[in-house]
Amino acid sequence: MSDKETKPGKTKVILFALLLSGICSLLITASAVGLKGFQAANMALDKKINILKAADLIKNGTPAKKEINALYDAHIREVLVDSRGNIIEAYAPDALTLYFIQEKEAIKGYIIPINTRGLWGKIQGYLAFENDGRTVSGFSVFSHSETPGLGGEIESAWFQKNFKGKKILNSQDKFVSVGIAKGKAENLPKELQTNHVDGISGATLTGKYLSEGIKENLMKYDPVSVTFRQKDLKPYKRP
Repeated sequence: MSDKETKPGKTKVILFALLLSGICSLLITASAVGLKGFQAANMALDKKINILKAADLIKNGTPAKKEINALYDAHIREVLVDSRGNIIEAYAPDALTLYFIQEKEAIKGYIIPINTRGLWGKIQGYLAFENDGRTVSGFSVFSHSETPGLGGEIESAWFQKNFKGKKILNSQDKFVSVGIAKGKAENLPKELQTNHVDGISGATLTGKYLSEGIKENLMKYDPVSVTFRQKDLKPYKRP
């Protein structure tokens, strides 16, 4: 068979391959675009779940989506504050996101986002406080890259429950943050125990980075905590 006779056949194969590749590319693109909305919705829902967990409004298991949204709308209010801890109406370069834990119009506490480095990547979560501006009421982690069974234990219930009741001030009412001990917090000197939680065996660096990150984030939000400690928070009405 001559080259002239085989050329049309080769051309058809090439055209078919190009057409098939084009169709596959279009299908993949369409799927990616279609899934993007679902992914964004799931991320938003996961954010609400972890904020509610930090606020101790979800205790066992994960409620249905409808209940999660109802709990969030009833008890959580997202606001912006400036570097002095004042609530602002619109975004500003120094604006920080803050979440009030509310019972009707009464502010029962507040939640700050935690964003810090870990051993293998970012650790993101939420740290909740009572309205005294010094006592931790909850902690949750929703994103990390730590080693399962070691640093990955930061997302476990036993670790996160350790934060409840811890203080960010020492016995002299000086800011010291709340850190992760190397081992049991009860093994530390008595005056340090109230500012530390139990560490994770085999995850010293994860604890170190998380401690540093929590302190760094708390320092940014310290004007908010001071405002709560001074009972000087201006009433906030729901829009």
